[in-house]
Amino acid sequence: MPISLILTVLLILFVLTMLAKTVRVIPQGRAGIVERLGKFHAVLNPGLHIVIPVVDRVLPLIDLREQVVSFPSQSVITEDNLVVGIDTVVYFQVTDPKAATYEITNYIRAVDELTSATLRNVVGGLNLEQTLTSRDQINAELRGVLDSTTGRWGLRVSRVDIKEIQPPASIQDSMEKQMRAERDRRAAILTAEGQKQSDILTAEGESRAAILRAEGEKQAQILRAEGDAQSAILRANGEAEAVQKVFAAIHEANPSQQLLTYQYLQTLPKLAEGDANKLWFIPTELGDALRGLGNAFGTLPASDLADAPKKPAAQAPKSAPQAPKSAPQAPGSYGING
Repeated sequence: MPISLILTVLLILFVLTMLAKTVRVIPQGRAGIVERLGKFHAVLNPGLHIVIPVVDRVLPLIDLREQVVSFPSQSVITEDNLVVGIDTVVYFQVTDPKAATYEITNYIRAVDELTSATLRNVVGGLNLEQTLTSRDQINAELRGVLDSTTGRWGLRVSRVDIKEIQPPASIQDSMEKQMRAERDRRAAILTAEGQKQSDILTAEGESRAAILRAEGEKQAQILRAEGDAQSAILRANGEAEAVQKVFAAIHEANPSQQLLTYQYLQTLPKLAEGDANKLWFIPTELGDALRGLGNAFGTLPASDLADAPKKPAAQAPKSAPQAPKSAPQAPGSYGING
């Protein structure tokens, strides 16, 4: 191969290499630092840029996006002399590539060390219980210190979170026992309150039921009394109406004294009805009724005698006195001569 051809190929390769180093494309979200003859020259933003080979040197690109860095557990001593392990997460973003390159050698390590020192200062003034319950306060104080310090490094700390707090094993056991006892106490209190409410509601229900039963019995007695009163009134009205009708019928029929006396004698045996009647008093007016009835049969009108069966004249006077003997006598009554 001729030497001229080899030189031509080498020249072409050199030109292509120089062109590749001359044209630089910076992707979105990145930034490049250009040093000319070892001195800061410019910041390359995303896009196409032309640099001078050999004279200009482009440093490794810097990520401008927000970064999340989780730092390992840090041993921190609380105010009550307990060692706890705390894991932190820091959210930060590079806002000034020049400051992030020349103001600090390794900004991620610097953020880690600053976070550890600030965390010890903040937690050192709190006891264990405050440390466990004051995460927001610790996060706010950490963020304020980190943001004010890392600003001159070209960084902006947007958020700091405590991921985990690990107290000693003995303290964890004591806390679990305390929490268990507290839960048992709350459960006992809730059970007692529930039983109390149940007893109160049961008593109120029984009282209400007793009141309702008493009111119902009262209303029932009132209704029964009203029903009895209405029934008595209706019976009295019915009896009065019956008496009036009987009285009217008697007046319309115009019965004789002899008929009334006979009905009176028919009613007397009913006074002795019933097994409980052991003694029966004969009314004093019974004799008068019998005499009146005898006189009535002795003085019948001629029309009534014509309808009677034909008998000898000698026996007619004897039949009249025998009529009272056919009248029924009540049990236990005394004999009476007509």
